[in-house]
Amino acid sequence: MTAQIPNLDDLFRSAHAEGELSTTALKTLTINAEMGVSIQAGLGVAPDDVPSSEVLLVTLMPDDSGSIRASGSADVVRQGHNLVLDALRRSRQKDDILVHTRYLSGQVLFPYRLLRDAVEMDARNYNPDKGTPLYDQMAVLLGTVLAKTREFEASGVPVRSVTLVISDGADLHSTRQKPKTLKPLVEDMLRLETHIVAAMGIDDGSTNFKKVFREVGIPDRWILTPGNTPGEIRSAFQAFSQSAVRASQGAAGFHQAAVGGFGG
Repeated sequence: MTAQIPNLDDLFRSAHAEGELSTTALKTLTINAEMGVSIQAGLGVAPDDVPSSEVLLVTLMPDDSGSIRASGSADVVRQGHNLVLDALRRSRQKDDILVHTRYLSGQVLFPYRLLRDAVEMDARNYNPDKGTPLYDQMAVLLGTVLAKTREFEASGVPVRSVTLVISDGADLHSTRQKPKTLKPLVEDMLRLETHIVAAMGIDDGSTNFKKVFREVGIPDRWILTPGNTPGEIRSAFQAFSQSAVRASQGAAGFHQAAVGGFGG
């Protein structure tokens, strides 16, 4: 039997009606039909097919812009993504974790699925030669997280989320979203105390990533700014993986991770 496709308007408007989403954030998530299609592409497995009493959503957005290839970082970004998956597989709560990876270009590597079914990045499925629509795709990614959260909540399943956005450059190609449209969405999510939104800005020699990600509402404690060397990038992914594993350890572990950030 085919799973019923959730109605995104209903999910987001109910979140607004219940005070979880501000009017501005609701507008950000319902800007056009194309955005809805993009969000739907990431929703994946239905809550009824997840045999867990509580769920952690881990959502990753690796940069696949051409500058990643030009700087020689493609291999370490692949390795970093896979390192996160490996760390989560060692968590005691691994059976309660759902993962979704969507590249910065908007391409979906895989929609939400059980951790055991997650796809590792390799040279065949990761080709960093695209642009940098950072704000547009952050809105899609966070909209996907919120929609999936609402699906599980409607099924009576407690759900928390940890999201990581990765970029090695400033926004160049967004056409719809700006920091001022993203910030209310990020702030609404953080206010719920069930979401962690993190960012990794890989040094490009010119972008102030602390400023970029602060402007969209991400707290400093959840912003990583590694230099553009394999060792520093790998260490940043390791820091995120440790935070994600901590967040998987039930409500107490999640709270500890959320408050501590990458230094906690």
